[in-house]
Amino acid sequence: MKKSIIIIGSGMGGLAAGIYGQSNGFKTTIFEAHHLPGGQCTSWKRKGYVFDACLHTLNGLKPDTKTYAFWQELGAVPCENVKRNEFVSAIDSGGNNFHHYFDLEKLESHMKQLSPEDGKLIDEYIKCIKSFLSINDMLGITNFGTFWEKLRIVPFFLSKLKQFQYTMATYAKKFKHPFLRKAFPYIRNSLPDMPLFGYLAEYTSYITGDSGWPRGGGLMFSKNMADYYKQLGGVIHYKKNVVKILTENNRASGVELEDGTQFTADYIISNADGRKTILEMLDGKYMNKKVARYCEPFPDNFEVAFSVIVYLGVKRDLSSCPSALLQFLDQPEEIGGHCFDHLHMQIFGFDTSMAPAGKGVIKVELFTKASHFARLYQDKAAYQAEKNKIGNKVINLLEKQFPGLRADVEVVDIATLNTWERYMGGTLGHNNFPYKYKNLTDIRNIMDFIFGLNKMFNLPGLKNFYFTGQWVTSMGSLFSNALTGKNVIQKICKHCGVKFVK
Repeated sequence: MKKSIIIIGSGMGGLAAGIYGQSNGFKTTIFEAHHLPGGQCTSWKRKGYVFDACLHTLNGLKPDTKTYAFWQELGAVPCENVKRNEFVSAIDSGGNNFHHYFDLEKLESHMKQLSPEDGKLIDEYIKCIKSFLSINDMLGITNFGTFWEKLRIVPFFLSKLKQFQYTMATYAKKFKHPFLRKAFPYIRNSLPDMPLFGYLAEYTSYITGDSGWPRGGGLMFSKNMADYYKQLGGVIHYKKNVVKILTENNRASGVELEDGTQFTADYIISNADGRKTILEMLDGKYMNKKVARYCEPFPDNFEVAFSVIVYLGVKRDLSSCPSALLQFLDQPEEIGGHCFDHLHMQIFGFDTSMAPAGKGVIKVELFTKASHFARLYQDKAAYQAEKNKIGNKVINLLEKQFPGLRADVEVVDIATLNTWERYMGGTLGHNNFPYKYKNLTDIRNIMDFIFGLNKMFNLPGLKNFYFTGQWVTSMGSLFSNALTGKNVIQKICKHCGVKFVK
């Protein structure tokens, strides 16, 4: 008789575990609380506009890379890589602008025209970018390469120790031009503490064509995987919320749904929120000091990236706009309890599938304190009033860059951490993973991710139970989340004495 596996959640890790589980002869069943697959890799439609909840970029779109081969194993590709001209553009009302093009000759010329006094540093910067291009499929080798393949690129990593020393913010201080000093820290999704090395690795993957934007956004990608999983014989039950993981003699043995129905299996995999899994589904019974620390509540002043997203569907052609824009404000503005000196947005004029013909989508991502909307959510009227206030303020600020925008806005939709929790289960949205260090971009968190120091597949004292997804990767990229599903099935195969096959 086939061994059975129950998987909680159809995010990247859950879908990948299901696919590899089916491919390796297990009987797998996924219980998904939402009515769609993909977890946080999803989108929704409003009056013909597509609002993507997840993607900034996707790695693995180039056919000769290891990540592409991995996506092929999961049935997720091929998909169209929609080309963009720049990583981001930064502007202010004083006429300053900085366009971080993917064309390096164009980038160098633009930067030197903007700041001739930084010529020597710009030469150094362009040279550094080109050196990253000398390693073919760096991201693929780092994540999917053999031991010997990884060993061969160690000299390159050692030669880049200088870049490891810089964050986006500290490197920006090297520029003399005031606008470059101001804009550079935020060009990677407004994360000034992001290590320069990580940013350069991502940026150069765009140039090679390995990273980009899949036409249609995240939900199309998730649906491809879900369809392939079902072709392999896997079963997904939608709108089925798991509230308890059943245990027997300290062995995970099944799950209980919200309606009281119980299902048993030989192995249980949770791709759900880690804190809810540990504290609620398992009643906090399987914890040590490390796990308890990961589950600690965050302080009220803890800032969460991308915790509020303002979507605007507008009846104007945005195809000539940059795909990502930093709009610096004339003066700091308080929005949702956070003080901003700029707005960071994605502008979907480059992907015509995201809006009706001649129209476009603007997605503005904001930071707020984790506690801000949690408190407001207790009073639905106050919660909605705050969302309306944020939407109005964002539109007013965008009017300076897009005159007449308010009259063109046809749809306003605002997602908060409460939205993420209600529809996708994550208590901290995109930041839903165990922080060893409270700052997402703390270099120690990055090192944990790269070298696997923070991977927590199991819980102490509980057999036949595994985590997949963000709780394991501590990072949240789609391919790393999906890879945890493959790794878990490898572990289960080993436990069963079965040879793992792709």
